[in-house]
Amino acid sequence: MSGSQSLTPAFELLARDGDARRGRLHTPHGTVETPAFMPVGTLGAVKSLTPADLREIGTEIVLANTYHLFLRPGPALIGELGGLHRFMAWGGPILTDSGGYQVWSLAALRTIREEGVRFRSHLDGGTEHLFTPELVVEVQQALGVDVLHPLDECLPHSVSREAAEASLRRTVRWARRAHAAHVAGRRPGQACFGIVQGGMYRDLRRAAVAETCAIGFDGHALGGFAVGEPRGLMKELVALTAAALPADRPRYLMGIGRPGDLVDAVAVGVDMFDCVLPTRHARTGQAFTSQGLVVIRHAAHTRAAEPLDPSCPCYACRHFSRAYLRHLFLARELTVYRLLTLHNLTYYLGLMADLRAAIAAGTFAALRQTVLGAYGSDDAEPVTAPGGEPPGQEETS
Repeated sequence: MSGSQSLTPAFELLARDGDARRGRLHTPHGTVETPAFMPVGTLGAVKSLTPADLREIGTEIVLANTYHLFLRPGPALIGELGGLHRFMAWGGPILTDSGGYQVWSLAALRTIREEGVRFRSHLDGGTEHLFTPELVVEVQQALGVDVLHPLDECLPHSVSREAAEASLRRTVRWARRAHAAHVAGRRPGQACFGIVQGGMYRDLRRAAVAETCAIGFDGHALGGFAVGEPRGLMKELVALTAAALPADRPRYLMGIGRPGDLVDAVAVGVDMFDCVLPTRHARTGQAFTSQGLVVIRHAAHTRAAEPLDPSCPCYACRHFSRAYLRHLFLARELTVYRLLTLHNLTYYLGLMADLRAAIAAGTFAALRQTVLGAYGSDDAEPVTAPGGEPPGQEETS
């Protein structure tokens, strides 16, 4: 099936190792090898990096944010200037999220109704907008992205079952409306992934899978995680959800990014990921390495002549010592944020390449244990998306 000619993208399942999957997603702007990690370029840019940087470190697909681009500069302007690919000078695939996470994070500025979400812009607190399922699809189609998502509602982990069920029913109704709008207006090869919600309730997650898959989406996203639930519960529900999804469509876990969480999700059959963690951690002086997390401001690195990770091929590790990076970070020199961002994304993209090779070779279990040895975690620990930003900006890269 040719992605440039068909109305829907082609997904190939190339290998399995247990439930871990090695695949390939074809889009109008190129092929994505899976498992895949998508650097987050919320506003049409991955902070401190150029598209040339992204290509050099092996990026195949990036994520942009529907809510933020809708508010500024707006889909009409981006469309007038040739679409998001041309606007940001990125020739590879682009995936946009639904805006559903902002529905959750902007509780003080929005009202949810059957028609959609009415909200005030976080930029000025006064301008009012209405996101309907149809408009959210139209915005993403106007941006010209390769993979888009329907409007959904993301819930806090502690919400009651009654509220979770009512929200799920509304999200499914929105999904049907969004899918109809997508079919009516999509470009050749443009995909729409349905988002599976259901809160922290196992039976609602199963119902969400059944009802969302029945709509006929091109792939499926696992939404509503990292909202304060214990890590063990997240892992259980991700496994339950992934196992129930159709094997011939890609599976995307939204907003999860700790290395241990990634390999655990790959182990149960998830194919695609995004998270601001590698880029945001770079700006707080934290580097992901094959031996674990390095906090560059620590005094132990004052005279350290070695690179962040001797096995890393990134520009920072090829040229600079930990001592130099620590000096730059303490001096608040802008160069360090770029260098650490390059390094962290190189680690994440390299991890995905290693996972693909291990699945093909049948050695995934060994690699998983190596990563968990460096990045183990407590299953009782609450999982939250990286925070610390004003309302509406929680997904800013």
